[in-house]
Amino acid sequence: MITKPDKNKTRQKRHARVRGKISGTAQRPRLSVFRSNSNIYAQVIDDVAGVTLASASTLEKENQGGTKSEQASKVGQSVAKLAIAKKITEVVFDRSGYLYHGRVRSLADGAREAGLKF
Repeated sequence: MITKPDKNKTRQKRHARVRGKISGTAQRPRLSVFRSNSNIYAQVIDDVAGVTLASASTLEKENQGGTKSEQASKVGQSVAKLAIAKKITEVVFDRSGYLYHGRVRSLADGAREAGLKF
C-alpha cells in the first residue's frame, strides 16, 4: 500500500534544517511564523537570550476580520509595531518550513509595510 508523506512532518524537517543555519540575536532577532488551519502566529525571538521580544496572532481582537491573508497582514503589522516600539528595526525572517506564499507572504509584506527590514 502506498502512503502519502505527512506534510507537517516534512515541514518540520525543513524547519529543523533551516534553524540550524539561522539564529536571532539581540541586534537582529528572528521573526518566526507559525501557521495553523485557522490562525497565524508571529514572534520576534532573541535566540541568544532565549526570550520572545514581541508577538502577535489572529487570536487578538484587532487582527480579526477579513480573509485569512488579510488577517496575516494585520498580524505582520502588529508584530512590526511592537518590535519597533522596542527599537528593533531589522529581523531575520523564519518561515518555519512553510512556502513563502499566501498567508506567510502576507504576514511578511505586512511587517515590511510597518517598517521592519528583512
